[in-house]
Amino acid sequence: MMIAATMLLVFGMRSPSVEAAPPNIVFILADDLAWSDLGCYGHPFHETPNLDRLCQQGLRFTNAYASAPICSASRASILTGKTPARLGFEFVTKDAAVHQKLDASVPLLTPTYTLNLPLEEVTIAERLSQAGYQTAFFGKWHLNVHYQRYLGWSPTHGPKSQGFEIAEEDFGSHPYAWGKKAPAAIDEVGKFADDSMVDRVTKFIKQKHTRPYFVMASHFYVHTPVKTPYRWLTEKYDEKIPADSPARQRRLRYAAFVETLDHLVGQIVTAVDESDQADNTLILFTSDNGGHPEYTANGPMRGSKWNLYEGGTRVPLIVRWPGQVAAGTTSDVPIVGYDLHPSFADLAGVKTTGLDGTNVLSQLKQPSSLAERPLYWHFPYYHPETGFAKAPDRIGVDDFVTSRTRPQSSIRRGRYKLIHFYEDNHDELYDLTQDVSEQTDLFAEQPQIAAELSAALQDYLTEVDARLPQDNSTHTTD
Repeated sequence: MMIAATMLLVFGMRSPSVEAAPPNIVFILADDLAWSDLGCYGHPFHETPNLDRLCQQGLRFTNAYASAPICSASRASILTGKTPARLGFEFVTKDAAVHQKLDASVPLLTPTYTLNLPLEEVTIAERLSQAGYQTAFFGKWHLNVHYQRYLGWSPTHGPKSQGFEIAEEDFGSHPYAWGKKAPAAIDEVGKFADDSMVDRVTKFIKQKHTRPYFVMASHFYVHTPVKTPYRWLTEKYDEKIPADSPARQRRLRYAAFVETLDHLVGQIVTAVDESDQADNTLILFTSDNGGHPEYTANGPMRGSKWNLYEGGTRVPLIVRWPGQVAAGTTSDVPIVGYDLHPSFADLAGVKTTGLDGTNVLSQLKQPSSLAERPLYWHFPYYHPETGFAKAPDRIGVDDFVTSRTRPQSSIRRGRYKLIHFYEDNHDELYDLTQDVSEQTDLFAEQPQIAAELSAALQDYLTEVDARLPQDNSTHTTD
C-alpha cells in the first residue's frame, strides 16, 4: 500500500487525460550531476537553494536511475522509452561507426559506435505532438554525429527531425561557449552572468500558450570543462571545503559549477511560477548519468559516470506538480530514465506499446509490480578510451580518479542487483538495502538469487538482440 500511495502522490488521484486539462511538462535535464551533489540529497557543502526548494514543494526520489552511465545512450533512452540495449545505442555518438581503439591491449572487441538516433524511433516529443502539445527543445542534444563543430546539431537528425516543433541551439554560459577567451572574473557576491540558453527557455515558458506544452531544458552543466568566472563562488567554497579534502582545487570549481546550475534551474522554475499556468505545470528535474569521478564524490555510491555501479547510474529526480504531488515527500520506489516517456505520454492521454519503460499510472492497480520489476543496464564498452593503460584497475568509492571500466551489463530487481562482466564472465551480487556502496559481493552466499537474476538478464539481452562484445584475439581493428 505504501507504493500505491507513493504513485498517487506522483501522478495524482485521477488520470488527468480523462478528467482535467493535460498538464504542461517542463523537463529539466542536468549533465553529469551526481546523486549526492544537491543539498536536498545530503551534500555537506554544496549550496543548492533552488533545487532544495523544489524538493520542499514536491517529491524527491531516492532510488531514481539514469538509463545508462553515459550521455548519448541515456538521452536516447529517455526520449524513446527503450533501453540502450534494445536501441543498440550504448555509448556517446562519434564521427565514424568504428570499433573502440584503446592505448592498451584488451581481450574483447566492442560494438561499433552508434552515430545517430534513428529517425524511425518515436520520441516523446513526437508522441506528445499527437496529443496536440507544443514541443520545444533547448540545450544539449548529443544524439547525432557532431555537425560542423563539437555537439553541433545535425540538419537531418537534430531535435526538429525528432518531433520538436521549436528547437534553438545555444551553449548558454557554459565554457563550451567561451572559445579561446575566458570571460572576465566576477567578484560581486551573488552575481551571475546571463545565460542565453536559459533565457530562451524562460521566454518560451512565459509566452501565451493556447495548447499544452512540453519543453526540454537540456543543460550543459555540470559537464567538463569545469571552469568558472565566479571568483566569489570559488572563494566561498574555499572557506567551506575542508583543507584536507582530496582533489580540493577541482572540487572548488565544481562546487561553483553546481551552484551555477542551481541558479539556472531557479530561473526556469521562477518563469513557471510567474506564468498563468503554474498550477497545471509539472516540473521534473533529473540527471543523465552519475558524476565525473575526478570532480565529485559519488559516495556513498561506488563508482561513477561510465560504469554500472550505483555511482554511475543513481541520479537525483525531483517532481513538482501543484495539487497533484504532495509537497515535501520522498519515495524510495525505483524509477529509471526510460520510464519517463510512457509516463509523460499517459499524462497527455496517449497510449504506448512496445516500450521498456513503465507507465507508472498503470501501476496503481498492481503496485507491487513496480517495486519488483527488473531494471536493466547495458554497457558493452571500455573506458577511458585514452589513458586506459595507466588508469587504476579497481573502481572505488570517492577515490577521485577515472578507473578502468570494462564491458558489463546489470539488472536490479527489488533489493538485489547483479552485474555481469564480459571479459571473464563473472557476476557480482549486491543487496542495495544493506550495502548501497556495493562492497560485499553476495554471489557465493546467495547462489539461487544470483542464478535467477543472471538468467533474467541474459534472457532480456537475448530478447532485445543486444550488441555484445566479442573475442578480440582473431580480429584486427580498422
